[in-house]
Amino acid sequence: MYGKIRLCDMRPGESGHVFSVSEESGISGRLRDLGLVKGTMVECVMKSPLGDPTAYFIRGALIALRCDDAKYILIERLG
Repeated sequence: MYGKIRLCDMRPGESGHVFSVSEESGISGRLRDLGLVKGTMVECVMKSPLGDPTAYFIRGALIALRCDDAKYILIERLG
């Protein structure tokens, strides 16, 4: 299914490109430092047993983000 969703709403196996990072986040600069800029490919790899944090494959690295931070990232889903 295609469309725009928040990063925290991705399920394992889904991937997409970063569409935007909200400036409302107190860590938007840090998210950009991790490579989460417009056009970056992101794949949801796995969720922890309790659902938070979630591991994402971003620019060759596996990065875990909590939903409180991932909700500020809008993804254009590919599949």
